[in-house]
Amino acid sequence: MRRRGTRPALRLVVLLFIFTILFASVAIRLVMLQIVRAAPLDSLGLQQRISTIELPAQRGAIFDRNMVPLAVSSDARALYADAQRITDPADAAAKISPILGIDVKTLTAKLSQHAGFVYLARKVPVDVAERVLALRIPYVGALDETARTYPSNDLAGQVLGFVNVDNVGLSGLESMYNKILSGTAGKQVIEHDPQGRAIPQGRNSIVDPINGKGIQTTIDRDIQFYAEQALARGARSTGAQNGTAVVLDAKTGDVLAMANWPALNPNNFATATPAEMRNRIVTDAYEPGSVNKVITASAAIEAGIESPGDMMTVPYHLHVFGRTFNDFEVHPTWHITYADAIAESSNIGTIEVAIKVGKRRIYDMLNRYGYGRPTGVGFPGESAGVTLPYDKWYETSLATIPIGQGIAVTPLQMAMVYATIANDGVQVQPRLVRGVVQPDGSLTPSPPSPSRRVVSPFVAAQVRGMLVGVVEDGTGTRAQIPGYLVAGKTGTARVPNLNARGYSTNLITTFVGLAPADDARLVTLVQLYNPTPRVAAATAAPVFKQIMQYSLAHLGIPPTAPLPGGPSIGEMRAHALPKPEPSPTPSASPSPSAMPAVLPTKSKTPKKN
Repeated sequence: MRRRGTRPALRLVVLLFIFTILFASVAIRLVMLQIVRAAPLDSLGLQQRISTIELPAQRGAIFDRNMVPLAVSSDARALYADAQRITDPADAAAKISPILGIDVKTLTAKLSQHAGFVYLARKVPVDVAERVLALRIPYVGALDETARTYPSNDLAGQVLGFVNVDNVGLSGLESMYNKILSGTAGKQVIEHDPQGRAIPQGRNSIVDPINGKGIQTTIDRDIQFYAEQALARGARSTGAQNGTAVVLDAKTGDVLAMANWPALNPNNFATATPAEMRNRIVTDAYEPGSVNKVITASAAIEAGIESPGDMMTVPYHLHVFGRTFNDFEVHPTWHITYADAIAESSNIGTIEVAIKVGKRRIYDMLNRYGYGRPTGVGFPGESAGVTLPYDKWYETSLATIPIGQGIAVTPLQMAMVYATIANDGVQVQPRLVRGVVQPDGSLTPSPPSPSRRVVSPFVAAQVRGMLVGVVEDGTGTRAQIPGYLVAGKTGTARVPNLNARGYSTNLITTFVGLAPADDARLVTLVQLYNPTPRVAAATAAPVFKQIMQYSLAHLGIPPTAPLPGGPSIGEMRAHALPKPEPSPTPSASPSPSAMPAVLPTKSKTPKKN
C-alpha cells in the first residue's frame, strides 16, 4: 500500500519540476524580449513602419549675360506602380497609354513585371500626372521631382550641355557647374500602418531641400543666335560637313558666342550623335593653316629681324630642307613688302622670314601665345592642342609650322591669339561664367579673368596693321564691313590622315579677325570643314563678316572714326599702326597717342587662301 501511494507523489513532483522549468524558460524569454532585446526589436518594427522619401532640390537656372534664362527647372512627377499587385496590367495600360503617349505594349510589359516598384514615366508634367492619378488605378502613384528644360531648344546646346534623368549634369556647363546647380536634396520621414496609411501621431519629420544656385554666363543670347544662324547658312551653302564660330570680348575674355553646326538640342540629346554633342571649339584641335602666320610675324618684328615695310623677294616655289614648298596660286617672282606677303598669304614669304627667325624664337612665341596648353576656360574635355618642343621638330617643321601645318590648336586657342593682338599684346583668360546667382536673385560676380603680357603693344600693333592689309587689299576683302576698320586673316589647311602618315583630301577653312581695328574689342573666328569652294576667302570670310557686323551693331560699338578731311576706311589703312620705334624690344611700349603708319602695298588681284 505504501509503495502504491508514493508513485502519485513522485509523479506530481516530476510534473511540478517540468512545469517549473517551462515557466522559467518562458519567463526568461519574456525578460529577454521585453528588456534585453526590446530596443533592437522596437527598432526593427519601426523600420517596417517607417518610409523615407527624398525631396528633390530644384536645380539652379542657367542665364545669359543679360539674365535671359537658357536652362530652367520646373515641377514634374515620376509615375510609378507596384507591378506585383496590379491585377489586370493590360487594362491599366490601355487607360494610361493615351494620356502619357506611351505605347500600350510598353506599359503592359512594365506592369507585368514581378519586381514590385516600377517607373511608368519620368519627368511627367504635373497636369498630365494628375490626369493619370484621376483614373484611380490601384497601386499606381506619383512622386515629386523636377524636370530640366531648355527654352531656346538648340541655342548654345553644346555649351549648356545636358543632364541625366536624375538631373545630374553630364556635359557642358551643366557638368562643369553641377555641384553649384544641384543643391542638396531634403527628406521626409513618415510612420505608417500595415496598410500604408500615415499614423497621425507617428514619427514624422521633414528636412527641407536646399535648392541649387544659378549661374550667369558670358553668352549673349542674341549674338549666339545670330552666330548659329549665319554659321548654319554658310555651312549649308558651301556643303561643309560641320563648322564652328566663336565671338570673344578681347578686353575682358568674355565668350559672347560659341556656335557649333550641326546644332544640339539638349531637350532631345538622346537622339544626337557623339560628334554633335561635342563643343568642337574647345574639344577638337586642328591644323589651322595660314591664320598661324601671325606667330612668325610676331617673333620677327619683336627680334627686329623683319618689319612690315621691309622689301623681300618671293618666288612661287622654294626648295628647302629637302622639300619644295609653293604658294597657293602660281605667280611670277614678287618684289614686295613683308606686309604684302601677309596680305597675299604667301607661304614662301612666311617661310623665308621663319628661316631668319629660327625655330627657337618661333617655338618661344608659340608657347607665349598659349599653344600646347588649355586656355583656362575650364570647359569639360578641353584639348590642349599639339605643339612639340623645338628640339623634337622635324627638319621641315621650320617651314610647315609657320604656315600652320604640323601643329594643332583648338578654335578657341586660335581666337585667343588674335584677341591678344587686339588687346595690345595682353592675353586675358577666356571665361564662360560671369557669376553665381544666389537664391535671393543677387549675383556673386566671378573675379576678373587673369591676364598676362605676351608681346609688347608695339609688336601687337604692327601685326594688327598687317592684318588690316589682309582685309583691305589681300585675301580677306570679303570680310570688309562698311564703316569699320577690320583686321583679319584667312587660312586653308589640309587635314591629316587619321590612320596613316600624310594628309587626306579633306581641308578646313578659317577666318579670324578683329574689329574695330583702331580700337579693337571683338574677335570672331569662323571655321568650316570641307566647304566648296575650298578656300577661306570665299567660305569662312563671308560668314565672319555677317557675325562681326551684327555683333558690332548689337553691342552699339561705334564705327571707325574718320580722320580729318573725311578719308575712306580704305584710306585709313595707312593709319592702322603706330609709327615704328627705334630698336623695338619685347617691352617696348609706344605712346598710346602714336598714330599708325604702314608702307602702302602694291595693287594685285586678291588671292584665294
